[in-house]
Amino acid sequence: MPSGFKSLKEIFEKEPKLKGIRSTVKESMVISEFHSIFPEFKKAVVPEKIEKKRLFLKVENSVWRNELKFKEIEIIKKINTYFKTEIIKWIKFTP
Repeated sequence: MPSGFKSLKEIFEKEPKLKGIRSTVKESMVISEFHSIFPEFKKAVVPEKIEKKRLFLKVENSVWRNELKFKEIEIIKKINTYFKTEIIKWIKFTP
């Protein structure tokens, strides 16, 4: 590329004005890739949304909810490691 020009990827990743958009895109990726990260949860858990670094997971029943609550820290770490940034701080389990 000629000097002085930046790729769209470089602009998207580094432009401070696009920080909010980057965050929204990563949050959307958590929702869309959740079952790729956790295929074992596919039948019992549906990722719903992310608000203020809180992931909302719809859980099939109380047994699954208790199991996931026990693994909450592990789930958060795995998501954040997968995306190489802190996207999730908390998880809210909903019926």
